[in-house]
Amino acid sequence: MALMVETKDCTALSDAEIEEMADLIEDEPVVFDVGELSKQRDAWVLVTQVRDGNKLSAYGFCTLERVGGDPTVLIGLAAVKRTSRRESALKAMITDQMRRAVLAFPDEDVLVAAQMADPAAFDAYKPLSSVVPRPGYEANGEDRAWGRRLAKRFEVRGEYKAKEFRVYGEGLPSLVLSHNSSKPESIKPEVIALFEGHNVLNGDALVTFGWATREKLAKLL
Repeated sequence: MALMVETKDCTALSDAEIEEMADLIEDEPVVFDVGELSKQRDAWVLVTQVRDGNKLSAYGFCTLERVGGDPTVLIGLAAVKRTSRRESALKAMITDQMRRAVLAFPDEDVLVAAQMADPAAFDAYKPLSSVVPRPGYEANGEDRAWGRRLAKRFEVRGEYKAKEFRVYGEGLPSLVLSHNSSKPESIKPEVIALFEGHNVLNGDALVTFGWATREKLAKLL
């Protein structure tokens, strides 16, 4: 069965849907309850939901806006259900958010940004170019400036270190794109190293971003 994807205004998100989202991930150290999700409904403009039949497979709060003058897809709290189709659900969610971006910002490159606490979440950035941070790349001043802008816009829950693109948490879980791999052995060690020393329970996270080129975005229309 094909996955179904919908992106809609957060104001259209019902309490029943919020409860369904709260139940998406269970038995993990960090889960987000109805109270937190209700706050995110009020804080964000759009929400993307991916369904496998009648069952929710993924969700992600987001907004389309200009940050530092550049068109941006900001992905807030997001989660993917831990099933055998999780990679497909993640791809479907990101693709729909990028499709919305090309409609809002035609003929422009678009920045995509999120907070991450698991190396597997970088799977979301497979369609993107010039991802920061990334293994073997020394970030420049412009990259660090972007990191600071995004950390401010995300209102990160902790101290942000621009040279590391890292949020050092203060005890509350960060509002990350929550995804783990069905094949963790396939994740490159150098990607895992980006998260060395992270304490997810404390709220540690990476502020990450990359560019969706206008050529790739045009193919989504």
